[in-house]
Amino acid sequence: MTATTRSRLSAALPAGLVVRRLGGTLGLLAVLSVAVFALLQAAPGDPAQTLLGPRSATPEALAAVRARHHLDSPMAVQYWYWLSDAVRLDLGTSIRTGESVATALGDRLVLTGQLVGLGFAVALLLGIPLGVLAGLRNRRVTDRAVQSLGVVALSTPAFAGGLVLIYVFSLMLGWFPAYGPGEGAGTDRLRHLVLPALALGLAVTAVLLKLTRAAVIRELGREHVTFARARGVRERDILLRYVLRGTVVPVLTGIGLILAYLLAGTVMVEQVFALPGLGSLLVDSVTFRDVPVVQAEALLIAALVCLANLVTDLVQPLLDPQLRSAPAARNPSRAKASAAALLSGTREEGKA
Repeated sequence: MTATTRSRLSAALPAGLVVRRLGGTLGLLAVLSVAVFALLQAAPGDPAQTLLGPRSATPEALAAVRARHHLDSPMAVQYWYWLSDAVRLDLGTSIRTGESVATALGDRLVLTGQLVGLGFAVALLLGIPLGVLAGLRNRRVTDRAVQSLGVVALSTPAFAGGLVLIYVFSLMLGWFPAYGPGEGAGTDRLRHLVLPALALGLAVTAVLLKLTRAAVIRELGREHVTFARARGVRERDILLRYVLRGTVVPVLTGIGLILAYLLAGTVMVEQVFALPGLGSLLVDSVTFRDVPVVQAEALLIAALVCLANLVTDLVQPLLDPQLRSAPAARNPSRAKASAAALLSGTREEGKA
């Protein structure tokens, strides 16, 4: 990295801004870890009996389990022991399978990551172009048609959409497999993940579509766009150089929120398509009260969501110079509030 590049990066991302964002993310993770630990500890039943599972629960066995896992200690001490082990990636042992929790999560994280990545690609490839088209054809037939399709996609739960996709593309047409992860990580895995990715991505495409449409409409009404048209600048250049550049920040904010939704949506999609990912592992662990796995996976998902929001907050000043010195740069919620305002404005236009 050259000195010029480092200076530009330092100007776009001051050290104080990065430290504040990192501190806020770590603080949020700490609060979430307390919430996850407290909620599971407050669940009905004896934690020692849960850890023993179906084995004989003699008084001696219960006392040994309580001593091993510090269950006789105050809640704050139990949390400290659990968090200390989690920081060292010692997430305990699964009650149901007896394997390391870290190993179980690592084996399934790859498949879930592939599913989320493909679903994210589906949302980008459909949501942004359709949103731009709807914004350019504001209040015309094309706009109404695109918005109607978006409402249908948004109103359809991911599991219901998955069942429809299985019936049409697997049972009727036979184009794609109906269930399972496939063999290896090549073409066969991709064929097995196409339908789950479509079911997952279509559920959030409408959100990205509406956000892009609202941003395009807002940029088309700005003075510099009107001035460019008055000077005879081609519509294509106006779209690429002015309109689309102005939509980057609100759309980027929406992308960060969509990633969080995709991680949560994998639970139902993996169940429908029988995929052995984090979602199905979470369902099985909750069913069998596998507390160590539930705690570790809940913390992992929370960390991934926080990481996605942190990256979004840090990338925004790099893409929009105004955020480097504007009050929005000191207030990370400003861009998200702007995105919410764009969506609310779109709803009001639809009602009109």
